[in-house]
Amino acid sequence: MKNIFTYSTAFVLGLALMATPEADAQQFSKRKQYNSVGFSLNAMNYFGDVTPTTSFTSLRPGATRAGAGVSITRRFFPRVSGRFGLMYGRISGDDALAADANDPNGRFRNNRNMNFRNDLFEASGVVIVDLIENRNNYLKRPDFVPYVFAGVAGFYNNPKGEVRGASPASGLTNGQFIDLQPLKTEGQATAYSKTQISIPFGGGIRYRINRNFDASLEIGWRKTFTDYIDDVGGKYAPVSSLAPGAATYFGHDITKSLLEGKGGYPGFTNAGEQRGDAGNKTDWYIVTGVTLNYILTPKIKNPKFR
Repeated sequence: MKNIFTYSTAFVLGLALMATPEADAQQFSKRKQYNSVGFSLNAMNYFGDVTPTTSFTSLRPGATRAGAGVSITRRFFPRVSGRFGLMYGRISGDDALAADANDPNGRFRNNRNMNFRNDLFEASGVVIVDLIENRNNYLKRPDFVPYVFAGVAGFYNNPKGEVRGASPASGLTNGQFIDLQPLKTEGQATAYSKTQISIPFGGGIRYRINRNFDASLEIGWRKTFTDYIDDVGGKYAPVSSLAPGAATYFGHDITKSLLEGKGGYPGFTNAGEQRGDAGNKTDWYIVTGVTLNYILTPKIKNPKFR
């Protein structure tokens, strides 16, 4: 985590330094700096253990969920801006829909039958580097500007699972969603934290609508440092070590071979068997959004004559 954070920070600072030579900084006076506020509508996706394949690029379009955000951006130099944003969005995954039971590489996940949904609340700070500079004020900004960005974010998440195959004695109702973190579904000694850090990075293109409005299309990846935004990451734990809800729902009995009485998967949920992807992989989420930005007209001070 420390190395990734260091490299990402160095990358952002390097871009900013390359994009703001001393001459540019001198020519871009405070009179040309300006702020803008934005509102975003986003599409949320996720890469992790509950996806069609174990590939980093694997996602299920049908699992796309909506999100929204607000931001404030300050233009500091001809190419460089800083942005602080707040965002809410939902991600989800479902083995029954994502993994093909007839695919040799998907049968494991289909039989596992895991599912989750997770509402994310994110606060982020990023550096934006425009690939086309604007040494003038906001009135003379270019019509189209491609850009890249990177930074750091903190997010709160709370994975939940849909109950399937619950017995009357469990006290659970099929179809209800329950919080998974408190259940310690893999027998963890300590529950993972709901508050996490991620590294956002990506790019987009910004279009000038008129004097005060810009629209942008942006895609950004979030590299997290947790394997549990889907509550799946390690190995099956002994049933005796799990809380009743975990054992009944997301520990073992949700598995199709147990739920439907099918054979062919002996020992599938035995203690120590793999539950999530091996290799200590961490989860990612991706945000694709359209943003409308309103430029706050800078106050221009007229010179005083004596």
